[in-house]
Amino acid sequence: MKCRKCREKAIIYMPEHRLALCSACYSPWFLDYTERTIRKFRMFSRRDRILVAVSGGKDSLSLWHALNALGYEADGFYIDLGIAGQDEYSEQSKQRCQELAERIGRRLHIVRVAEQVGAPIPEITDLTARQACSACGLIKRYLMNRYAWEADYDVIATGHNLDDEVAVLFSNVLNWNRGYLARQYPVLDERAGLKKKVKPFVYVTEKQTTVYALVNRIAYVRDECPYALGATTLSYKAILAQLEHHAPGTKRRFLDGFYQIRALFVEPEAPALIPCSRCGQPTTTEVCAYCRLLEHVQRRRGLLSTSAREVGTIGDGEPTADSARASTSV
Repeated sequence: MKCRKCREKAIIYMPEHRLALCSACYSPWFLDYTERTIRKFRMFSRRDRILVAVSGGKDSLSLWHALNALGYEADGFYIDLGIAGQDEYSEQSKQRCQELAERIGRRLHIVRVAEQVGAPIPEITDLTARQACSACGLIKRYLMNRYAWEADYDVIATGHNLDDEVAVLFSNVLNWNRGYLARQYPVLDERAGLKKKVKPFVYVTEKQTTVYALVNRIAYVRDECPYALGATTLSYKAILAQLEHHAPGTKRRFLDGFYQIRALFVEPEAPALIPCSRCGQPTTTEVCAYCRLLEHVQRRRGLLSTSAREVGTIGDGEPTADSARASTSV
């Protein structure tokens, strides 16, 4: 198969675009496609400071690399979950992030869950009734938002791709989760202490980010998180992949169709957000879910008295809940 642009040998064919591209033409197309998505949803400008949530995987590292190539001021933010095991998953993930940070000359902020919460994710799972993915998601959302405020970033960018988004949409439609459907969008504007969050890869498939990473020699962790194995979303992705195979463009049409009617699921008045009485971050209750989790874990480990401690800042060198240096930069 020939590249449509230069007639050299193609390395990828994208049936949804009816487009074949070679290695030399692929990155310029990919970057332009990403830029058009950013502009379509008015995600951010080159005046904004962007905090990219990086995990060490292909999607988040490709996003960080692409935003840098497009000229945006984007730094990385890695949350060390403390997942060890045979392959030292978290350590390898951190190394991949550090390698890219050094290569593109951008700052990488690192926050360790064990220092913030008092235990790594595997131990938190054992100490609480929460599943690993539930606890991990709660902690990540909290730390990303809090660090963005403390370090004065304008927007948080995540590497969620088209396959991720349609799988979540499929799940939410099957279960008619109206609240989740109302919040599913590539841009969540800043409000009441929550930083603006965006998904520049919302129209990019997992295959396309993989090819971008390979063409640009971005080293990434290839294994899935050990706790993601058997997740329901993986089966949904397989079903949607079959639909896409038989009718290219199905995923994009499904997502865009939902965006056209999303307003039907949005409540006239969103739940009021108030500052958490302990940490000051936005919540709908007196004490936020993160602080309740923090207290539960530390009590179970014997690190707290009957009265909960206050949560400190997580900026570089600043005091934290357990008086540890929770963030470093490279």
